[in-house]
Amino acid sequence: MGHNHDHSPSPKDLEKAAFRRVLWLVIVINAVMFGVEIFAGIKAGSVSLMADALDFLGDTLSYGLSLFVLNKALKVRASVALLKGISMGLFGLWVLGNVAWYAIHGSVPDAIVMGSIGIAAFVANVVSALVLYRFRTGDSNMRSVWVCSRNDALGNLAVIAAASGVFAFATGLPDLVVGLVMSLLALWGSVQVIRHAWAEIRTGVEQSKGCCDHDHDDHDHKH
Repeated sequence: MGHNHDHSPSPKDLEKAAFRRVLWLVIVINAVMFGVEIFAGIKAGSVSLMADALDFLGDTLSYGLSLFVLNKALKVRASVALLKGISMGLFGLWVLGNVAWYAIHGSVPDAIVMGSIGIAAFVANVVSALVLYRFRTGDSNMRSVWVCSRNDALGNLAVIAAASGVFAFATGLPDLVVGLVMSLLALWGSVQVIRHAWAEIRTGVEQSKGCCDHDHDDHDHKH
């Protein structure tokens, strides 16, 4: 007699497998763009390019963590998302400090390098955001990855606009303004991710407490 067991993966498992494949692609894109932008940012003397390069590095590490916790419990995934949210906030504060330093010591950056690398970075982040789009309503871990890529694409548009301003007016002020914009985007995204992750952590704690209470009830009932 044959046994008709259905060993096909569940829709949730299929979604996780798809997310893992997409995440690997996005990690490679971000790692490559970090190398390109940090070199170009230093060469061009652009605070916005250097900030964007460190953002790419942060995303590479962040997405690597997302890959690691993909099959972990909700509370673990939410805790990692909380750490990512905090790191996004720290990045925003770091950029604010960088803007202040360059406002005092900085010179006029190379607008041509800024613009060309800014466009390349924008294309990279749009591709990342598009492939991640279907996962934007998932748990806080999936959502945090989507929020990062969306914010990065918006930041790249600001870098391109700054390059145009630097080129047109021969001043580093637009570069500094973009650094400010990018820090605010990071802080805004940080608040979103932290709020979502904290809600999931609290839910997980309440669920575990509920399980414990239920076990005690069963124990009391037996006695």
